[in-house]
Amino acid sequence: MNIFDPAYLKNEFRTFSFSHFAALAILLVTCIVMIIWLKKIKNKKVNLVFCIVLSVLLIGQEIMRMIWYACINEFNWGFHLPLHLCGMAIILGPIMLLKKNYTLYELIYFWGFGGAIQALLTPDLLYEFPHFRYFQFFVSHGLIIIACVYMTFIEKFRPTWKSIIKVFVITNIYMGIIALVNMITKGNYLFICHKPEQPTILDFLGPWPWYILSLELVGIISFLIYYSPFFIKDMIDKLKKEKKNRDQ
Repeated sequence: MNIFDPAYLKNEFRTFSFSHFAALAILLVTCIVMIIWLKKIKNKKVNLVFCIVLSVLLIGQEIMRMIWYACINEFNWGFHLPLHLCGMAIILGPIMLLKKNYTLYELIYFWGFGGAIQALLTPDLLYEFPHFRYFQFFVSHGLIIIACVYMTFIEKFRPTWKSIIKVFVITNIYMGIIALVNMITKGNYLFICHKPEQPTILDFLGPWPWYILSLELVGIISFLIYYSPFFIKDMIDKLKKEKKNRDQ
């Protein structure tokens, strides 16, 4: 049966199955190889080509996703536009990569790691390997992670404490806009109208609408977690500097 066929359900996707762990392992290896390779060659032209290819893949897979829904006559304006945080990260990612825009990096860093990692760990996915949607789901979220890792380790971008406040404010403003979009389209972007059908972290945050407030707290905690490596590095550098000054 055609792997693009929506009726192709050889097996329903299961969280923490072999195919799930395999996709996560491939993403981890890809990030490590990318960092080692690009750091070793240190070539701006190669970096530019890499960013262009990554940008094309980001937009290309998103277009394929919407075309697939249209071809099977299931495209819905309330569910299939790239308006979730990960979808916006995909749309804004190429601009960040090609323009080296720091504000977009701040957004995509926290949206990417906060949204894409959560999505990868608890996928809202029905189709199992080797269906098209299985590949598209993991490729789309994986590319967001790769873009963030590239900007952080290769371009040396990093968030600050102000980034956390800025992204939190922008995210809430965006959520307000999406609430209106959901009213117009009868959709569920950002999952603020109801929880996903597949098991996710939202299942542990209480009933609607209280889980939205819980999600605000989870968002802040996740921002702090993803900022913590830089905080630790800054503290270590500060201690080293103080020790050096004392020794002098």
